[in-house]
Amino acid sequence: MISLKRNSRGELVPATGRRSTERSLYIPNQGADFRVSRSKFSDFLTCPRCFYLDRVKGLDEPGMPGWALNSATDELLKKEFDICRENQMPHRLFKEYGLEHLVPFKHEEMNQWRDALRGGILHKFEDTNIILSGGVDDIWLDTKTKELIVVDYKSQASLQAVEPITYLNNVYHHGYKLQLDFYNYLLNCKGYKTSPISYFLVVNANRTEEGFYGKMIFTETLIPYKNDVTWISSKIKDMIKLINQKEVPEGHESCENCAYARQRSVFDR
Repeated sequence: MISLKRNSRGELVPATGRRSTERSLYIPNQGADFRVSRSKFSDFLTCPRCFYLDRVKGLDEPGMPGWALNSATDELLKKEFDICRENQMPHRLFKEYGLEHLVPFKHEEMNQWRDALRGGILHKFEDTNIILSGGVDDIWLDTKTKELIVVDYKSQASLQAVEPITYLNNVYHHGYKLQLDFYNYLLNCKGYKTSPISYFLVVNANRTEEGFYGKMIFTETLIPYKNDVTWISSKIKDMIKLINQKEVPEGHESCENCAYARQRSVFDR
């Protein structure tokens, strides 16, 4: 898509292609703390070159509009689970899945942990200056084992039935699983014991209704996922090594951003 740069008042401003705030830039081998979010870590895993140009060189990629409907379903789900959190009672879905021993986790920092932009779950990685952060959708508590269960809300409108095997095997959902791994890792680093099973709460809009009539009908499905945190530390070390080097790394051969930039440069000569 073609995006025009606007300021906070919605007014068109010149697009420079560069980030305007220095605090979002990392200087190789700097001593000051630097925050890397879960989404930026995912960028590193996807294409090291794009990640480096963003965090170290300060390139500002074109913006995208927000996902307003997805944000709305997330917000409503959080309100619903917060009622159960306050009363420490199982959510209505738990009985349907034989999970009556679960309750939403009640903690004074829950609102901060869910705020990816201004808060999140924070952890300073080993003896480095890198602070990892991630904003989780929800956390539940297993009242039997006292383990925390990481949950991610997902909204979609698919004609396909939501089933665990097909959902988890979908190549486009690979990043979703990395999200849950990362959140579990952060909680473990903070001293919390997490369950080996995390969940996706998938709400799927029904597109086969006869009409809209001012409402959308959603099905709700819990997808269990066996999380894995064993791979994360080594990848974080690779990421830190990368941003401390002076050379721009090679990109992923399938990265469309890199391919577009190469082709664009041919016509800009």
